Amino acid sequence: MTSYPDSVRFLYSLGNEIRAVKWGLETIRRLLEELGHPERCCRVVHVAGTNGKGSTCAMIESGLRAAGLTTALYTSPHLVEPTERIRIHNQPVTAEAFAHAFDLVHLTSERLLAEEEIETHPTYFETITAMAFVLFRQANPDRVVLEVGLGGRLDATNVVEPDLCVITPVDYDHEAFLGKSIDLIAAEKAGILKPRVPVVVACQREDAREVILGRAAEMACPVIDAARFPCESIVDNPHGSSFVWEGETLECALAGRHQVDNAITAALALRELGVEPRWIREGIASARWPGRMERLSRSPDIILDGAHNPAGVRALAAYIRRHYSDRRVHVIFGTMRDKSVGEIADTLFPLAAELILTAPRSPRALSPQSLVAAAGHPRARTAPDLASALGMALQTAAPEDVIFVCGSLFLAGEARALLVE
Repeated sequence: MTSYPDSVRFLYSLGNEIRAVKWGLETIRRLLEELGHPERCCRVVHVAGTNGKGSTCAMIESGLRAAGLTTALYTSPHLVEPTERIRIHNQPVTAEAFAHAFDLVHLTSERLLAEEEIETHPTYFETITAMAFVLFRQANPDRVVLEVGLGGRLDATNVVEPDLCVITPVDYDHEAFLGKSIDLIAAEKAGILKPRVPVVVACQREDAREVILGRAAEMACPVIDAARFPCESIVDNPHGSSFVWEGETLECALAGRHQVDNAITAALALRELGVEPRWIREGIASARWPGRMERLSRSPDIILDGAHNPAGVRALAAYIRRHYSDRRVHVIFGTMRDKSVGEIADTLFPLAAELILTAPRSPRALSPQSLVAAAGHPRARTAPDLASALGMALQTAAPEDVIFVCGSLFLAGEARALLVE
């Protein structure tokens, strides 16, 4: 059997997980057919969107578990280890189970290649998606919560016949793959909709909402529109929020005002799935989602956030202004080459008293030197890696200051590995 480290090395050797040699579903469908269609053994909640997918998935899964159901959860990317992507009843699969699933999927792929049934080896994301379905078939949970990796219409997860679809807020990201307008991006996200399958639609910008609702009408999908279910009496603090919704007081332990909208989306999904209000309350209150406005240390506070696109950074900037305007803010920032650096810099960097530019450990990372010109910040410095950047920040930060590590989920994962794991 392939060892876990060797399986991970092979997956990484397949290159960038969002790269598609041939953009389409033919390869993943043929692979799953050869594996005996494990994706058909699951009752799925399928979640697409630009921002809030992971948090919403976490809250839906937590609510289902609170209601006494067995669950599985598939998300991406991971923060520290690939096993985090495939969770059974809120626990990452073991390294051994991961390696077993890799062997089955990889050997099947190699056989299909040899028989010229597929043109290329499945990509990183296709391979690990097939592995997840294999492991979920073995575990046989009551429900699977499945997060789209990129887009929706042509994403490797879009081979399921779900019980429920969910579309979280749509905004700009991955424009090279999904299109340069909100209309085009929303159309790709709405590509997960299936005929007559209900869809929960989070509060959207109007151009995205029009496209999603139009597609839902074409597919005769019953729509649960979060815009019709507002909340009131929002009370938030740096570590979470509470609010009144549909006559119930809900508490959310995920930081940031935007998580209120995600919680409402999750609550609507859970209600559509038949979960009682008390379990919805408990599930949302107990949900955790690492790497999103997560405080890892105190004196000074060190908070990491995977915000990596304009909408995510706007949420982070609002969080900083709301809760840390009276404290000296240090920002450690690193991102990928395909991100909207100019818009992100204009939104986030003016809030920093000190800015340290670095790079995640990824071949797609943008070099710190390339970021300097976009930063336009009087106190911008560069660091070759995150460990060096943290060292520089801690040298100058007072105990009452706050350090934000942000710009990429890869960087957030490195921070967790350094400070938690």
